[in-house]
Amino acid sequence: MFIDIFKYKQWADRRTLDAAKSIDGQENSATTSFIRQQLNHMVIVEELFRARLIDDESSHRSTNTEIVPELNELDLRLTQSNEWFIRYVTELDLEALNDQISFQFVDGRHGRMTRQEILFHIVNHGTYHRGAIGHALDLAKAARPADTYTVFIHTHQPERRLQT
Repeated sequence: MFIDIFKYKQWADRRTLDAAKSIDGQENSATTSFIRQQLNHMVIVEELFRARLIDDESSHRSTNTEIVPELNELDLRLTQSNEWFIRYVTELDLEALNDQISFQFVDGRHGRMTRQEILFHIVNHGTYHRGAIGHALDLAKAARPADTYTVFIHTHQPERRLQT
């Protein structure tokens, strides 16, 4: 199911990125700045946990940055992150889901999670921040994309809408 869940995350992130790009950055500069900050945080957390999953060093020492990248760069990094996670869960041996990974959070505290828990956290974390971005889009009177899992399923499998 992780494959479908990460495909859902990719779809929902794409809808959010497209909605963010549709608003007037000059007229809604505070909203655009907030959205960029949220997306920046999302992708940094994904990059941190990706490094932990493959036992690699991360270049991030914080879960955000003083200088927030523009939307196009965030789009590229989030797209690459989603593609990486889809490949990762597609190739992951199911028995490895319960492997414990010990690591250090950016605040210096130690943590330990299973691969499965990390993957769940990535999806849940993105959902949380897309919700905050959706609220910002509402305040800017911009179109807020429906990004729930039920919409994703029925968009990709419209035959589920047929009565049985």
